[in-house]
Amino acid sequence: MDLRQLKYFLAIAEERHFGRAAKRLNIVQPALSMQIKALEAELGGPLLIRTSRHVELTEAGKLLQAEAIRTLEQMEHTRMAVERSIRGETGRVRVGFAGNAVFSGILMQDVRSFHKAYPDAEIICQELAPQLQNEAIQNGTLDIGYMPDYCPDKNVSLVYETVGQWRRVLAMSSEHRLADKEVLSLDMLAHEPMILYSINNVDSKLETHLQRLLGDSLNIAWRSSSSLSVLAMVGAGPGVALVPEPLSQVSIPGIIYRVVDTPELSATLMMVSRKDESSGAVRAYLHHTRKQFLNRN
Repeated sequence: MDLRQLKYFLAIAEERHFGRAAKRLNIVQPALSMQIKALEAELGGPLLIRTSRHVELTEAGKLLQAEAIRTLEQMEHTRMAVERSIRGETGRVRVGFAGNAVFSGILMQDVRSFHKAYPDAEIICQELAPQLQNEAIQNGTLDIGYMPDYCPDKNVSLVYETVGQWRRVLAMSSEHRLADKEVLSLDMLAHEPMILYSINNVDSKLETHLQRLLGDSLNIAWRSSSSLSVLAMVGAGPGVALVPEPLSQVSIPGIIYRVVDTPELSATLMMVSRKDESSGAVRAYLHHTRKQFLNRN
């Protein structure tokens, strides 16, 4: 017994006539009769009482009609559920974030826009260091990562896409000797104690650029793995920090921000995902987010 035979049987049960059922199914009547006879032979007894004018159901036929309706409804439900999953309308997207994803507003924009377009898809956000995001995406416990462009060696199984870029500003105590300057040049920071955002002891691109530009006058006094802890140390007064401009929206008493006239020190935010992504929801998130990025630019 297959689904085609059930559909044929239901058509006859509803039409109570082989000719009308065959026309509805767009097949010839002998083919329909042959399928019903095969179904009755397989089940071991009659399902229909045939007369010259119409067709009646036997008790077994009435039972099969009820069961066939339930079976086909469940099959339709299953088909629709699978199709929705493939389209990304249902399912789960696990998103990791660090750096400017929150302060720039990009993460919230992307998640809010996706949720509006795909309200039945579940989104889970988790703050996670960039290196841990990379590992989690590779091992399948995370789907999407938002992180600064901190590592020159990118994994070949992952896709790295730029979704934001900003200039850096200098965060300093309001009592710092440079506080009265509106725009700073990089040479003003020679030998100045600097607090660096550092992730898992991986050398950042910022540090590489500073080393090239300042040479021996670069003075990295402290490192921290949290943007807020960097600002906390700045506010305490032991040093200054070059931070992405979106971070200047964080208003902390005693901290001011100044422009640094050095374009090459820009900060980049990346979105990271798997090349061979199979989840419909994750593919839908990536497609939708890429469109959002184009609209922002």
